[in-house]
Amino acid sequence: MRPRTVLALLTAGLAAATCLTAAGPAGAAAPAQHACSSAVSIDRFSDALDKTTYDGTFVGNLSALAVDRDGSLAALSDRSALFRLDARTLRPTAVVRLTDEQGADLDAEGLAALGDGTRLVSSETEPSVRRHSRDGTVLDRLPVPSALRVAPAGRATANQTFEGLTLLPGGRTLLASMEYALSGDATGTVRFQTWDRHRGRFALAAQYAYRTDAGLGVPEVRATPDGRLLVLERGFTAGVGNTVRLYLADLRHATDTSGVEHLTGQREVRPIRKTLLADLADCPSLGATAKQPQPNPLLDNIEGMTITKQNRTGRLKVLLVSDDNQNPAQTTRFFHLRVRV
Repeated sequence: MRPRTVLALLTAGLAAATCLTAAGPAGAAAPAQHACSSAVSIDRFSDALDKTTYDGTFVGNLSALAVDRDGSLAALSDRSALFRLDARTLRPTAVVRLTDEQGADLDAEGLAALGDGTRLVSSETEPSVRRHSRDGTVLDRLPVPSALRVAPAGRATANQTFEGLTLLPGGRTLLASMEYALSGDATGTVRFQTWDRHRGRFALAAQYAYRTDAGLGVPEVRATPDGRLLVLERGFTAGVGNTVRLYLADLRHATDTSGVEHLTGQREVRPIRKTLLADLADCPSLGATAKQPQPNPLLDNIEGMTITKQNRTGRLKVLLVSDDNQNPAQTTRFFHLRVRV
């Protein structure tokens, strides 16, 4: 638990950023002024990969995105497949099967790309975070606090654990977001766990509390160049559809909760501060259609997010993807956003 390392990184800028082209595949185009809010606009969306296959593997169930060191995109399926996508067209160019140490499939949810070409992948089953080589070989497994493990080993609920995974600027601190609260913690208070990296190994570090909006969980987090976080909050109501909100969160001044057994609204515990950037139901629909009821036909089960371009003025290009769960009533859809932070 070394919060000083995390706080130091929050003030550090990202020395270099990978830039991707703005052109996209088939889908509706929109000018940047198509605003979802004063901070977020949507350029376009694409359904081009919906219900497709590549090299015999279904292209869907996408739960995370990351920019690789060669500028391509990595797209993670929660059915244990990792795709490489062309940054311009989003078309798959390679796929690798991921497994655990015994060769079993992973319920893979979070993805972070390291500068050495390896990838960190979280699974929400145990939960776990593993480091994989480019060919999918397991190289390492990170420690996980006992309380964050699924009951009866810990206090987490199955399929409600590590969803988001991101490296803070500098690549020396990793952060994973729990999707929902632990048993014994207040409803809507989820834990963000960090690890510090030293000589290639990750050790447990500070932990923080994050409060979601009522009924929502956290499917994804992504660090901004200044060390803040883009946080997706998501929920689903049958007959109504999805709620998806994008927040900007700040770890500075938040309390390290790794030594706090139960988070029940204690006055001395300062949660991560958050600011609403946009409710995606307020975006223009751009002619999108939905296969099930939605408050906006543009929406679906949005679960993955990465920053594809960034500059020093706080303007980001952000790519989102929805997880279709291989369900005919859902869509694999990519969303190209512009975000001002």
